[in-house]
Amino acid sequence: MAMLTVVTEAVPPRLRGRLAVWLLEVRAGVYVGDVSRRIREMIWYQVTELAEEGNVVMAWASNNESGFEFQTYGTNRREPVDMDGLRLVRFLPEEQR
Repeated sequence: MAMLTVVTEAVPPRLRGRLAVWLLEVRAGVYVGDVSRRIREMIWYQVTELAEEGNVVMAWASNNESGFEFQTYGTNRREPVDMDGLRLVRFLPEEQR
């Protein structure tokens, strides 16, 4: 089992309800819990099926150099990038209006 954090933005209420079944919502759209890999993968499947136009980041404890891993779904100004095997986040500029 490993600590899991899920942060959601602009997702439908039904996804928020599904996440609340397995995780504790500590702030609006922020879920935490201690789950197995199988449950984490099932939660991610729910995210990809139900997030619609929203965006989600899921991070969990891992035995690697940074101590965690993460994956994202949807469009966000923060974009994951791989730098020599280390996952970092690039902050994209705001779109010009």
